[in-house]
Amino acid sequence: MKRLDLDILLQEGEGTMLEYKENLSSSFTRELVAMANTAGGKILLGVRDDGTVKGFPDSNEQRARIQDIARNCDPPVKVLVQRVGEVTVVTVRESNAKPVQCSDGFFWRQGAVTQKLSRDEIRDFFRNEGGIRFDLSLCPKFRYPQDFDRVKYDAWFRLSGITGRPRTEDVLVNIEAAEHAGGRLVFRNAGVLFFARNVRRFFNQAYITCLLAKGADKVHVLDRKDFDGGIVADIEDAMRFIERNTRTAWRIEGLRREDIPEYPMKALREAITNAVMHRDWFMEGANIFVEIYTDRIEISSPGGLPKGMKLSDLGRKSIRRNALIADLLHRITFIEKAGTGIKRMREEAHDQRCPEPIFEENGFFTAIFYPNPEVRAQAETRPEPSTAQVPPKYPPSTPQVVAMLARAKNGATRDELQKAAGLRDRKHFRESLLDRFIQEGILEMTIPEKPRSSKQRYRLTQKGRSILESGGDHS
Repeated sequence: MKRLDLDILLQEGEGTMLEYKENLSSSFTRELVAMANTAGGKILLGVRDDGTVKGFPDSNEQRARIQDIARNCDPPVKVLVQRVGEVTVVTVRESNAKPVQCSDGFFWRQGAVTQKLSRDEIRDFFRNEGGIRFDLSLCPKFRYPQDFDRVKYDAWFRLSGITGRPRTEDVLVNIEAAEHAGGRLVFRNAGVLFFARNVRRFFNQAYITCLLAKGADKVHVLDRKDFDGGIVADIEDAMRFIERNTRTAWRIEGLRREDIPEYPMKALREAITNAVMHRDWFMEGANIFVEIYTDRIEISSPGGLPKGMKLSDLGRKSIRRNALIADLLHRITFIEKAGTGIKRMREEAHDQRCPEPIFEENGFFTAIFYPNPEVRAQAETRPEPSTAQVPPKYPPSTPQVVAMLARAKNGATRDELQKAAGLRDRKHFRESLLDRFIQEGILEMTIPEKPRSSKQRYRLTQKGRSILESGGDHS
């Protein structure tokens, strides 16, 4: 550090990452710990609170004392000690093993103030830093065998592939769902979520809400179900709810009839399983939602992405917030362990000729799926039961369709429209979107007399412009 850098720090004033101290007082250790627990920073020894320089004696003894204080923190704090003029600059590294404590307790920085953490704040700190794992924590209220559901365990055991006839207690310990303590079997939270008779007696947030809306929002809800039978049953019940409330079309391949679901079912199952596996189970006032609208399905789980993950990381890396829950699901082949869930959702949507799912995060992590245009088109030609949703007129108002219409506003090539629609298969794009838009008078060719011209472009008709201006709503 140079003198010019110090002058800037003296003008800056104290803040989250900057502290002035006149001398090496007893509070120095607390400042050190607080910065290590927050974002790191600098402590200027020999500077008054108003930023004027008082000076601090420089000696090997003083430097050794500073290093000893840092080493005696738990875990040790990494510091760099430099001399700039009359000031000793102590640069504190943010700890990669938070939380750090000293003999006075746990501290962190809030603005220019060092605060001692309360009991609840320490608990939250450990949670946020991964020091406390919900799925591995013990549930002392659970009593075995009184609260244990043998039927749920037997169903899980049959799917697990475990051979022989091992004792139930041995299996529960070996899969880490429980452990022996004080002469009895104590269950971990993950074991309770899988095998409790009444899961919500222990965790009120342990359920999935499924709802069916009449339109594209929640103004009119046609059906709602809360499923709270345990992790495995909840995933299965949520999938059955989707199957009951979505359509199936068909096509003839050779001499065989092939059923085509409206949505990519394997991808939806993956998304619901991921929601259960990755949700923040510490959020007691929130639960998982599966919402079916006329133009999409949304699956939301509380807590957003695990720490260290960004939306741009999806499909490239994986962090498991609840590794034991993931392991218990993996043992019954509900998930792959390789962290490829997002990739498989995208591939399944493509294989089923559906638009690629969209992922959002805002305190909840939400996966949004859009229907197969071919199924929607076929559904238009046959009557629906009176209890079913009234389908929007073809094509659905998905973001991809709206993007395609917007691209065609001033004319676009076929390849440009296909790219905007997010479809890779040229034949599928032509048959399911382009030709139908032309037939319905939404798009028109710029050279209609030469439909195969290399200079051919497509543009919105007046009807198409009206649809675009209404946000894609042309039902």
